[in-house]
Amino acid sequence: LPVEGMRNVLITSALPYVNNVPHLGNIIGCVLSADTFARYCRLRNWNTLYVCGTDEYGTATETKAVEEGLTPQEICNKYNAIHADIYRWFDISFDYFGRTTTPYQTTIAQDIFQRLLARGFLLQDTVEQLRCENCQRFLADRFVEGTCPFCSYEEARGDQCDKCGKLINAVELKNPQCKLCRGIPVVKPTQHLFLDLPKLEERLEPWLEQSWAMGDWTANARYITRSWIRDGLKPRCITRDLKWGTPVPLDGFRDKVFYVWFDAPIGYLSITANYTDQWERWWKNPQQ
Repeated sequence: LPVEGMRNVLITSALPYVNNVPHLGNIIGCVLSADTFARYCRLRNWNTLYVCGTDEYGTATETKAVEEGLTPQEICNKYNAIHADIYRWFDISFDYFGRTTTPYQTTIAQDIFQRLLARGFLLQDTVEQLRCENCQRFLADRFVEGTCPFCSYEEARGDQCDKCGKLINAVELKNPQCKLCRGIPVVKPTQHLFLDLPKLEERLEPWLEQSWAMGDWTANARYITRSWIRDGLKPRCITRDLKWGTPVPLDGFRDKVFYVWFDAPIGYLSITANYTDQWERWWKNPQQ
């Protein structure tokens, strides 16, 4: 835990996704550099906590489960063990290597959601989405294949074309097919929850100016962030019509889960919470 009067350092590596076997590039990309820094901090006798874990919810896990004929939980258990074993082999010095499919993840993510809801930072909107009547489900992007509307590649996914690289909205695909049953989906309206980012702009801009002045941002990170602010922030969808994810605790949305981009960053908090029930002393303690 943080110690009064000491330098306390919390280190995280980007959470590796659980549907693959990590390779050397994954390890060099974030795990090895964080491990090197953690070792340096310990040599300086700084009070250091280094945590990481597998990112386990979302469409990619469901897709991999279908491919391998396993349940999403079985896929997560299988690949979490493979990841942990490989990092042990490389002698990566995590203080704790966890995962995002835990009760703490549900509790903390739902708590953050309820706080956003109470403060008026969420809104509801209707979006057009492909639905497979045969499977009786709305289809997430990766569960749809079809012809790219830009280059006519016939095996484009519902989120991106691997041939021309353009991002796609699944409803724009020509000749769409459900990847699960090869049926032809139809476009139907569905309700989703959005994070009302425009409401945060006023508070975000002065914080960014201060952070750019004091922090060590890369030129690329500054450029991208400035372009988002310049163009005006847009509401961002935080729910998905999936089974595998953190449940949305709100009437009318209980058949949905949180979109993994909203849910996964909270994994850093929940993994720390699985290490110590006093996790807030690490994450909500700016004085140290």
